[in-house]
Amino acid sequence: MTLTPVELQRYLSALVEQNLPLSTMIWGPPGVGKSSIVAQIAAAHELEFVDVRLSQLAPTDLRGLPVAEHGISRWYPPEFLPTGGRGILFLDEVNMAPPTMQGMAQQLILDRKVGSYELPPHWFVWAAGNRKEDRASVFDMPAPLANRFLHLTVRSDFDSWRGYALGRNLHEQIIAFLTFRPELLHRLDPTQPAWPSPRAWEMASALWRSGLDVAPAIGEAAGAEFVAFVRLYEQLPDLGDVLDGGGLGLRLPPEPSVRYAAVVGLAARAKDAAQAYNAFRWLANGAGPEWLQLYVATLVSKFQAQGHLADLVELMQRDPELAALVGSAAELAEA
Repeated sequence: MTLTPVELQRYLSALVEQNLPLSTMIWGPPGVGKSSIVAQIAAAHELEFVDVRLSQLAPTDLRGLPVAEHGISRWYPPEFLPTGGRGILFLDEVNMAPPTMQGMAQQLILDRKVGSYELPPHWFVWAAGNRKEDRASVFDMPAPLANRFLHLTVRSDFDSWRGYALGRNLHEQIIAFLTFRPELLHRLDPTQPAWPSPRAWEMASALWRSGLDVAPAIGEAAGAEFVAFVRLYEQLPDLGDVLDGGGLGLRLPPEPSVRYAAVVGLAARAKDAAQAYNAFRWLANGAGPEWLQLYVATLVSKFQAQGHLADLVELMQRDPELAALVGSAAELAEA
């Protein structure tokens, strides 16, 4: 089953809510956010989260060390394995571990025990790994181990990433650029050390906000495109004036890339329903319906990610046309 990040979150949340302790394997390319999604699920459901990188362990690190007690060897488990409470035991990079390590993990995944250790009852065992086509250094997963998992594959998806990026307050220009060039959200290039991925763009946002070049995070080619796009911001009208209800003499530039920058910039900067409505009315007077739809979709993603549902309700009460667009965008986001 192949899912977007949002769909994966819903599926994993359902496993937790229905208390289905089924071992689950999450496949996907590097940088798509597999471990981040699992950590978010743990936080959302107030679960403990133990992240174990199997590729960095030896078999004795997981099984424990043998200690003689009354003439019998007892395996003393490692301290990182949980002993109580509720949580998620996340075995990351599981297929980067050599076969001997995967074999050791197999008992934990199937029987919820290894050596003298037994996993507490209220813990989920989930794992993640890259696929062979991702050019990662992975080992084949033994069929008996694979058959013990549910298998979910996550793919990059711009709409899912946009909601995450707006909720995390990633740099407005990063979001605007990827709205214009969504195909660059994830472009694996095994010949280069740096290439675009959701994880890399989040690093690029931090670099750009600090006044540093983004190429070390996303690669030279994507970095050059991004810098060229940012120069378009010099052609933007005063977005602050528009959000405050002014901008009567301002017009949306005709160049599509500049329009993407302006529309996403307005949605990203709107602090509340009043500013969001001012921007909507300004766009309605000078942009076509496709730009209004893009603006509202971005705005809805932002308010939902930030938990500002009251602002969405207020927006829908201001204008019937806006209410219809907000309702459609919200339905698509929840689909």
